[in-house]
Amino acid sequence: MEGPDDTWCCSGCEMAAAIIAGAGLERYYDDREAFAPRPEAAARGWDTVPVETGDDGTCSVGLMVDGLRCASCVWVTENVLQRTPGVAEARVSYATGRATLRWDPRQVDLPRLAGTISALGYRPRLLGEEARPDRDLVMRLGVAAFGALNVMLFSAALYAGWFGDMAPRFVVFFQWVSLAVATPVALWSAAPFFAGALSGLRHRVLHMDLPIALAVAVLYVHGAAVTVAGPDAGLGEPYLDSLTMLVALLLTGRLLEGRGRRRAADAAVSLAAVVPATARRLRDDGSVAVVPSADLAVGDRVVVAAGEEIPADGVVAGGEGLVRLALLTGEADPVPVEPGGRVFAGTLLDDGALEVRVAAASDATVVHRMAEDLRRAADRATAPTAADRLAPWFTGVTLGVAALTFGVWVAAAGVALALKATVAVLVVACPCALALSHPLAAAAGLGAAARRGLLFRSSDALLELADIDVAALDKTGTVTGGEMVVVAADDDVLRVAAGLERFSVHPVARAVTREATARGIPLPAASEVRETAGTGIEGRIDERRWRLERGGPGRVDLVADDDTRRAIYLGDQLRVDSGPAVAALRALGLEVVLLTGDDPEPARHMADGAGIATVLARRSPDDKTAWIEEATAEGHRVVFVGDGLNDGPALAAARVGVAMGTGAASSILAADGVLATASVAPVAAAIRAARAARRAIRGNLIRSLVYNVTAVGAAALGWVNPLVAAILMPLSSGLVLWGASRVEASVRRAEARDPAGAAVPAPDASDGRGPGAREAA
Repeated sequence: MEGPDDTWCCSGCEMAAAIIAGAGLERYYDDREAFAPRPEAAARGWDTVPVETGDDGTCSVGLMVDGLRCASCVWVTENVLQRTPGVAEARVSYATGRATLRWDPRQVDLPRLAGTISALGYRPRLLGEEARPDRDLVMRLGVAAFGALNVMLFSAALYAGWFGDMAPRFVVFFQWVSLAVATPVALWSAAPFFAGALSGLRHRVLHMDLPIALAVAVLYVHGAAVTVAGPDAGLGEPYLDSLTMLVALLLTGRLLEGRGRRRAADAAVSLAAVVPATARRLRDDGSVAVVPSADLAVGDRVVVAAGEEIPADGVVAGGEGLVRLALLTGEADPVPVEPGGRVFAGTLLDDGALEVRVAAASDATVVHRMAEDLRRAADRATAPTAADRLAPWFTGVTLGVAALTFGVWVAAAGVALALKATVAVLVVACPCALALSHPLAAAAGLGAAARRGLLFRSSDALLELADIDVAALDKTGTVTGGEMVVVAADDDVLRVAAGLERFSVHPVARAVTREATARGIPLPAASEVRETAGTGIEGRIDERRWRLERGGPGRVDLVADDDTRRAIYLGDQLRVDSGPAVAALRALGLEVVLLTGDDPEPARHMADGAGIATVLARRSPDDKTAWIEEATAEGHRVVFVGDGLNDGPALAAARVGVAMGTGAASSILAADGVLATASVAPVAAAIRAARAARRAIRGNLIRSLVYNVTAVGAAALGWVNPLVAAILMPLSSGLVLWGASRVEASVRRAEARDPAGAAVPAPDASDGRGPGAREAA
């Protein structure tokens, strides 16, 4: 009760109380006749979110959904949303957590849809809004692990007491302490399983969390009943150690799976970021105005200086320069442009100065279309696993058998024996083995691939590799080193050329000076040096005038003042292990295709060195994507390995996309896996790991199903009491762990049989096999 002698925790609370009293509201809670309406937290702010309106009047928006735990979660979310009146489309991607919604605003609105997602136990948020860390799950796991370890210690003391005639008071003490420790594990750590089960039941779906929640609930109620009744009641053992260990194991699996999928970054954002935010637009009076790139219109003229990115697609209206088209072609060499040449948004002007007439800006640019392709590909659905499909049936059968067991035993022998048999059925049939059969084997496969240099962002991507039959490899930066090097030049020529190029930042200059330094050639002093964009560099060395200029594909010429020419040959360099890596891929039964934006001649040269028969050259990003989609439509399963900004759409279109770890950020974000080493060799090792993991998953499912059928039948017949059931339950998980542990050994055996595949001959490109043969022929 309030009075003049009230004390306050802080001056802020005292001020708030004074304001309430001053407004005459101090008796509000005593005088109110009804509770205030409960606020709808889920809808907060969603009514102000901008949405897109289509020609048919429907609205659409993209959201991120946090908390998706398996493909069943995706299926439940999509189906509940699609059953909502007014929803025309609801797609949820498990890989990225992105939901695409389209609805009729006359029947439903976004706040209601966001509230529906929240009611399912998931967290909707706006695209670009930072995801919540999984601190809550880590805390729950920490409590469960602490409880499991301590309850196991107390249980060990109780089990030891069987042989030493432990005094009843100590048995009671250890049981009560175990119950006290197990209570927060069952009621708080296991809360996500209860939430998932209740959410599924509300929407008439038997979720995988239901048998887990049921087993936890039955084990806890049974353990509490045994502890309260005491050891003389004859209710058996409390099995609280099994309860806490079950919760800890399942939370561990959920945390690892969630972290593997969390923050699957939007590669489209990274790709679109290569376009500069501002542009320098020419006015009619010749002055320059800095404007946002999004405000450019067709016909505008912009100026671009050396070192700047081009802000829009267009045609060169004036000036010359060297443009890096790696964004589109993947090739490192800059390309000379002159009036009339095409340039593209996001590409870098390496040298020179340009005036560009805008032909396409903002959403109409090539780079924006590539970003949209990445976004659409990232939103593709993930198929449920075999365990996900079995879960509803397993749950229904388990509940049915438990109910039947209880009914039969009540009629035959009374409630006490019926309770023992029913608990034994529920405990022995706990879906831990079934639930862990897929993630444990997949995690073993991920570990085997990671130890060999290929890191995947999800187990689904790894398992897709098991069915791959075509490997499409980018050239520059993947099969080759991706950096211009001198492949042939005399020392005296290299000395003069390096003297001219020593202060230039041109890629040719870097290659020449690097090679001269590597050979230990001292660089001479140069004077009167002048560099001309798109032409070359000239200057005086040793009292003579020299000129270094383009001499043809892969070549520059050093021209003396008497017009004598000496050549320096440049090119990319094949990685030393590309040949054995390609041979290993062929040994696994894959067709290998070189898919590159480079010219046919250098592409063919590199392919011959690597042992690749099929070469598809001069392929733009759209061409690469179209070829992969066409091969997929023909029934082929393609893995694409690339490294450039331009490779993002192809990585997303392939069944499995693998990016070089040294590649562009957008290609890494778009890929399913990242190579930790500068080599494609780990791809073959990952395929072996994927096939071994797939076999282990099938074996685990078979073992867990055989165990459940046998153990449940025995428990229902009364042959297995709850104590034996509690011992069998972790043994069933042990079988699954044993199956998963065989993945690494299986990969090692496969590597021993086919260490490199070097003896496998390359297939003839014209023999009609595979998707690349018909185009290369």
